[in-house]
Amino acid sequence: MTAEDLQSGHIFLLDKPLDWTSFQAVNKMKYKLKREFNLPKKFKIGHAGTLDPRATGLLIVCCGKFTKKIPEIQDAPKEYWTEIKIGVQTESYDTEKPEILQQDISSVTEEQIKTALEKFVGEIDQTPPVFSAIKIDGKRAYDLARAGEEVEMKSRKTTIFYIQDIKIDLPLVSFTVGCSKGTYIRSLAHDIGQELGVGAYLTQLRRTKIGEYKIEDATSDFLENDFRFESL
Repeated sequence: MTAEDLQSGHIFLLDKPLDWTSFQAVNKMKYKLKREFNLPKKFKIGHAGTLDPRATGLLIVCCGKFTKKIPEIQDAPKEYWTEIKIGVQTESYDTEKPEILQQDISSVTEEQIKTALEKFVGEIDQTPPVFSAIKIDGKRAYDLARAGEEVEMKSRKTTIFYIQDIKIDLPLVSFTVGCSKGTYIRSLAHDIGQELGVGAYLTQLRRTKIGEYKIEDATSDFLENDFRFESL
């Protein structure tokens, strides 16, 4: 690989680690690329779809002329491996905030859980979590929420293509979900809890596919200081 190859366009598939922002992962790649290939300051690089800090998995990074492919990749269907905990909630719908509103789940059956999950397959109305990157009057919703301000999120249409590979080990439930662009799995977890009447929140999330791109082809080696790009 050469600097000219990168300028012409290249796609990297990264396995984003837990507690990293997508921005941090892209910056790590940008720093390594510039150092190894002596690239200009205006070298173009960006990711095709944000992953929350508390999520891991596939992050697609486009550079050079391939940054033009970002909108197309972002529009592609996504797949996630998901784990939720029922009977309790958090303000952020994930592990960022502490557990609240714990409820008894002794009467919840596996059949009820599977029936609840089935109800979310298809086109649904979904309200994004207040702790999200959506902009409200020019400010990120999570910045407003963390500052203690009231945040009103508008619902939107999204599509859940499938929910499969369901495993139940109460209070934990895991499954694989395929969905359209703009779906918030944290909101899905919260809504499943509301459907069950006992609450739920997202404990683990791993993105496994974006369109034709798969996590099996991604690398986490970019985190290593001695990483060389020939390995990609």
